Amino acid sequence: MPPEITPPPPPPPLRLKLDEEALTDNWRALAMLSGKARAGAAVKADGYGLGARRVVKALAGAGCADFFVAHWSEAAEIADLVSPASISVLHGPMNVAEAAYGRALGVRAVINTPAQARHWLEAGGGPCDVMVDTGINRIGLTMEALSDPAVRQLQVQVLLSHLASADDESSPLNDVQRQRWEEARRIVAAPRASLANSAGITLGAAYHGELTRPGLALYGGVPCAALAQHIRQVARPQAMLLQVRQIAAGDNIGYNATFTASRAMRVGVISLGYADGYLRSWSGKGMMRSGGADLPVLGRVSMDMTVIDLSAALALEEGDWVDVDYDLPRAAADSGLSQYELLTLLGLRFTR
Repeated sequence: MPPEITPPPPPPPLRLKLDEEALTDNWRALAMLSGKARAGAAVKADGYGLGARRVVKALAGAGCADFFVAHWSEAAEIADLVSPASISVLHGPMNVAEAAYGRALGVRAVINTPAQARHWLEAGGGPCDVMVDTGINRIGLTMEALSDPAVRQLQVQVLLSHLASADDESSPLNDVQRQRWEEARRIVAAPRASLANSAGITLGAAYHGELTRPGLALYGGVPCAALAQHIRQVARPQAMLLQVRQIAAGDNIGYNATFTASRAMRVGVISLGYADGYLRSWSGKGMMRSGGADLPVLGRVSMDMTVIDLSAALALEEGDWVDVDYDLPRAAADSGLSQYELLTLLGLRFTR
């Protein structure tokens, strides 16, 4: 008797639609705003939570040729989709073994310390990038460390830095960082230099160098007002109705009875909760939609379930899907979460 074959599990009652056309339109808009510079793409954190492989395929098809990830595992995930030499690993090699792995994979390490420079050289060297810290005081070489003997031996392809306040065009730190970045360009011989993230692109050509590195705006985020007219929504989460029920006036909903019905109501329970990245900050604030109808969240968001008001959508039944209102700028204002958090918190139970 042949062994029984266990069938695959049913799909989860959560799905995340990726609007590839909006994604590539956003990249083209950012590339146009980048002027003479090429626009790359930050695809770290699994393509900002949307699925790195699908994101990279779409962006490469649109003409993107530079991709930035944080970890070696993220580089390995996409290395078969594009030229590995087009992938930069932002956190760099913490030891010689990591440097050797990066060289074997064919990607570019981003060097952030003199020790990382030595690890890369000891593993055999080769093309790499360098990150200089011009004022965010996060990861990156200090200005003084750019003259370190090991750093001077590197075959630097792109000199990177990162703006701390690009979303505030009036911040004096932007110009300070730009000037330090330009000073770093005079010290480090590299064919390309990159400073601007999504918001930084709007600061003008002086911030562009030869390569810009948009991230959030690719995925529908609007980090500054100057981008609002150029960016389309990309991520569209949906949840299935698990149960539809009638409640009476005076009935409570959810943990700690934070919602009390003032009238008889038709409500639905959807398969969405804080374990999926729909955090408790949405309690009493979130909104689902169906066919133009607004379906407010009632009471407290649970781990796997949220209750919504179905008064405006009487035709909805168990097994039907509702759209999660996830326009990123508006959702950030409603929830108190950043647009980055809204994307990267979306859990693995979503079918992408």
